Amino acid sequence: MSTLTKVLIVLLTVFSIFLCGIVVTYVANAENYKQQYDQTYTQLRSARENERNAQRQLKEKIAETDEQTATLKEQINSFTIRNEELQAEIDNSERQKLSLEQRLDSMAAAVNAANQTASLQTQLFENAQKELERTRSQQIEQENDLKQTTATLNERMAIISQLRKDNKRLLEEKAEMEARLNQSFRQYGKAITPTAPVTPKQEIAQPVVQPVTKEIGLKGSITNVDLKNKMASISIGAAHGVMEGMKFHVTRGAQFVCDILIFDVQPEQAVGILELLEATQQQPRVGDMVSTNL
Repeated sequence: MSTLTKVLIVLLTVFSIFLCGIVVTYVANAENYKQQYDQTYTQLRSARENERNAQRQLKEKIAETDEQTATLKEQINSFTIRNEELQAEIDNSERQKLSLEQRLDSMAAAVNAANQTASLQTQLFENAQKELERTRSQQIEQENDLKQTTATLNERMAIISQLRKDNKRLLEEKAEMEARLNQSFRQYGKAITPTAPVTPKQEIAQPVVQPVTKEIGLKGSITNVDLKNKMASISIGAAHGVMEGMKFHVTRGAQFVCDILIFDVQPEQAVGILELLEATQQQPRVGDMVSTNL
């Protein structure tokens, strides 16, 4: 056996021993890697399951939050509408209070005037009674005439008092009818002009019965639109002559859009309900012109 062959045998033996060591090391490490892989895979599955649970809980929370938000919005809208209704009732009560106070002042003035007249009449009657007593013994016929005159005077005073009451009642009815007519005409952009009194023969002066209307001619623009609740606000208010119950026509250029019926008036703006809206009709928007007359 040659030296080269021996050397090759020795090298082959060393290489075999080295290869066995590598194989043993690989087998040991392979088992460790498999264990780590199993642990990592288990952790990954657990993490994915936790992620799916977290996403499901997140979606449930989002849905619950959206539902609560919608409920709160509905409650806020309901409270806002109720607040506006209460404010309108308060304004109406204030106007009624002012009207009642004015009527009370007028009635108090009338009562004071009546008391003064009654006091004056009582004093005159007492003076006449004293004068009558002083001359009773000498002027019996004059006493009878005075009694008749006193009775006639009392009857005429009663007639005058009744006429005053009737006149006052007629004036109040006239004012109420003019207010109702004015309210009705303002819905169509018109107002009642002051009536001129006429004086028929042998009668008290009376106003003309037939009301005459005039064009109001108020103009402005839409500042805000709420199509969901069919409401809109305009740029003019009580300072410009706007009153509750007035109707404004909304136009865009030469095209008619809809009507606005005013129900809340403030000094510089007013709010109304949109009328004559249809699905195929153009919707009003901010900047459209409004006027009481087309």
